[in-house]
Amino acid sequence: MAVTGDDGERAAATLEAVEGEEDDSRPLLSARALEALTEFLANSRGCSRRLLVSEDWRLSQFWYDPDTARTVAEEIMVLCAAAGSSCLIGCIACPTIYTYLKKMNPSIAVHLLEFDRRFEQYGADFTFYDYNQPYELPSVMRHAYQVVIADPPYLSQECLEKVARTVSFLARPEESYLLLLTGEVQEERALELLKLRPCGFRPRHSSKLGNEFRIFTSYDPQGRLGGWA
Repeated sequence: MAVTGDDGERAAATLEAVEGEEDDSRPLLSARALEALTEFLANSRGCSRRLLVSEDWRLSQFWYDPDTARTVAEEIMVLCAAAGSSCLIGCIACPTIYTYLKKMNPSIAVHLLEFDRRFEQYGADFTFYDYNQPYELPSVMRHAYQVVIADPPYLSQECLEKVARTVSFLARPEESYLLLLTGEVQEERALELLKLRPCGFRPRHSSKLGNEFRIFTSYDPQGRLGGWA
């Protein structure tokens, strides 16, 4: 699901803010990487508002209900506020969250990685992603994102392991917030692969699924999302 992806100019401004950061204790992208990422995101200029696409169960697509999508998007907005104006968000296979983030703030710098090519309509906000090829992504995306949220399409160990590699590829080392939406059965693997712990909040889907879902985070949400369980 996605709504709008408008702002190459704002993305560039965001990146300029990163480049001008004076705190040497925070790892920054190199000038060349910033320039490349600016160009990569700038093509989103002029995108118009778009409607959501329907679920395709053959692709294991199950959209989150409005309360879940809004709650998770609000949490990401809090994280971005803490990260500052340089915040970039990577959404792996979770178009519902992308949609709500854009509803809340059309200028927010968020990128959707998805297998479903219907999302190509979102222009530069979209990158084709096959979890079977976890590193087949533009090099400019490597370690560029302060917030990464993932919703693996399948509840298998193999799928989570490969998606975890992509999460690590995207996230800024030692300076990122990671969120994972997946089945409760993945709790031990989420901890082992990405050091994520479950929160009390229980994600729900618009279509009723038999599997119990949880949201796992790399940080203590301090009471938000129901806190760490």
